[in-house]
Amino acid sequence: MAAIFSFLLSLLAMFPVGATSTTTIGVTYDPSSSNLPPPEHVVKTLRCRHIQAVRIVNPTPAAIRAFSYSDISLLLTVPNHLVPSFAANSSDASLWLYNNVLPFYPRSKISAISVGNDVISSPTTSDPSNILVLAIRNVHDALLELGLKSISVSTTFSFINIMARSFPPSSAEFQMPTFDVIIKPLLQFLQETNSSFMVTVYPYSIYRLQPEIPIGYAAFREDPFNFRDDIITGVRYRNLFDMMVDGVIAALAINGHDTLPVIVAETGWPSSGGSEGISSGALPAETEAGMAYAEMYLKGLISHLKTGLGTPLRKEGLAGVYIYQLFDEEDLQSRNSSSTKQCWGILFRNMTTKYKIDEFSVSETGSDCNGGSRTLKMDSMLFLLVIASTLLLLV
Repeated sequence: MAAIFSFLLSLLAMFPVGATSTTTIGVTYDPSSSNLPPPEHVVKTLRCRHIQAVRIVNPTPAAIRAFSYSDISLLLTVPNHLVPSFAANSSDASLWLYNNVLPFYPRSKISAISVGNDVISSPTTSDPSNILVLAIRNVHDALLELGLKSISVSTTFSFINIMARSFPPSSAEFQMPTFDVIIKPLLQFLQETNSSFMVTVYPYSIYRLQPEIPIGYAAFREDPFNFRDDIITGVRYRNLFDMMVDGVIAALAINGHDTLPVIVAETGWPSSGGSEGISSGALPAETEAGMAYAEMYLKGLISHLKTGLGTPLRKEGLAGVYIYQLFDEEDLQSRNSSSTKQCWGILFRNMTTKYKIDEFSVSETGSDCNGGSRTLKMDSMLFLLVIASTLLLLV
């Protein structure tokens, strides 16, 4: 324990207190969801709202093509049901790249690929310990064969499903045997290829599982008494998000990967939560799943990330954070492991904003960024020119 304590203190001292960094802030978009606007309209809305990075789950060629020349960075997530075939046959991985990457890159700014999302708990994969890392390597090798060396490859884990202990962060450990059979060989691959460790981080989920945690601490409420101290390192944490992230950072560092980039592939807060499955008594009713707390969390998260101060154990900041999710929809797969239906979107399906958050506001300039007002003005001017020309001809 003394050695670990000394190591974490040296990790804290590696970066100056005043250092600032820039974390890419993006959103998650699922083009396979029903009744959504066309991908071209979605991309236009994203550009107007200054969103510079998008994580696409269940990507389609039409959706990827729509991002051409948008300068929006893309993180593509391979559906879980394809992971076994990618591991069994490298040609399947190559075929997926031929259909979803090669025709569009670099016009569509694809920066990374996640092979699966929380595969270790997915019902579509039998034994991920034998297939996940192999599938990742096959995708990586196929990219190299195609000459696409700048696209990194990783996979996405769920914080809850990989951490055996996470509080305080200095005592964090990965779960066994998941670490030995999956995470350890993956970390070696990520180090070799300069790729990122990807994890979903939901303070809402931890708050639901541990109701003794104050809601304000989980939702970035500004309060002088909202803090928790790591009694081993003496570090003070003022929000649950940083504690969770540093739990991952500490677990990586203890295993020799203290410099590995980390991407939070999903985080968010539900604006509503149903009551299905609550009657069993496993979890209390989700009264905190509401607009007020969701807006508080998102505002606090973005403000915190934009300070550039990172976390106590990663002062240079995270490589990226993706808000779950772009569109408001009933999500049958709850992010807090209950069976309730929840809405996580930052936009309604008509692409209007749900929250009063400046970072999601529509640009005042640019083509079609104000609900088509510029197009309407152009059409009106054209109509007036036609009328004027006709009058001149009559005279």
